[in-house]
Amino acid sequence: MNKNIFSWSSKWLIAVSGSSALVGVLHYFKSDEKECEASTKAYIHPSVKWDHNWDRREISSLVKPSKSESDPFEQNKINEQKSKLIPTATRHIFLVRHGQYEDWKNEDKDRKLTPLGHQQAAIVGQHLKDMNFKYTRLIHSTMTRAVETSKAILKYLPSVPVESSDLLREGNPIPSEPPIGTWREEYKYYEDGPRIEAAFRKYFHRASVSQKTDSYEVIVCHANVIRFFVCRLLQVPPEAWLRFSLYHCSITWVAIDPNGHVCVFSVGDSGFMPQKKLTKV
Repeated sequence: MNKNIFSWSSKWLIAVSGSSALVGVLHYFKSDEKECEASTKAYIHPSVKWDHNWDRREISSLVKPSKSESDPFEQNKINEQKSKLIPTATRHIFLVRHGQYEDWKNEDKDRKLTPLGHQQAAIVGQHLKDMNFKYTRLIHSTMTRAVETSKAILKYLPSVPVESSDLLREGNPIPSEPPIGTWREEYKYYEDGPRIEAAFRKYFHRASVSQKTDSYEVIVCHANVIRFFVCRLLQVPPEAWLRFSLYHCSITWVAIDPNGHVCVFSVGDSGFMPQKKLTKV
């Protein structure tokens, strides 16, 4: 499945639901693809073209340009360097929002998971185990609710290496458009935004050439952070991050192929969670 994951997704129109298990297929056009493409070009023009070097790891950006484009020897040398830097693996990343927590308390150390939050964390841990991927690492925010959620998940994935990161802590990435929700002082976006953007740049990019097999990583963090990441990955205006919501312990599954193409398999998937245990706040 992994090798064909992006050729498959390019032929299907996928609808993602926040509470459904995965995706629904709307329609598959079996007509001549070239004819279809020609007809759409007549009236569809992208407002913003896809940036193939969004992670600054596109092959051309990794090799020093030739001093002389007319020198065949120099060009062959450049092409040889490029061929050695072409990755072959796909990175799958499962973004898990933490479980329900005592959000009425002021200090992070006191904002622990509720009994229901612990149950949610156990359920998502079991679900990740049942998905039966060979997870390569689990990274979690250093906030109490994310740490406790990660510990519950690791009971089901005991052999997975663990990392923690302050970059993944909850915050206010950027003022939303349109303005929705609780008002925040401008300085909070000024402080949190660069940190959350740094987390995106650190954890989201195509695989390196040294990675020979597909990887499956779990990142346990927070709703605002996850929603911002999804907007950045899809190259849509990041101000749209507050236009959708995520349940506690839901899974957002994204994949980045060797060419830097991004596929979002699910956003806020909570179909594995019993209805009575679904919470958002």
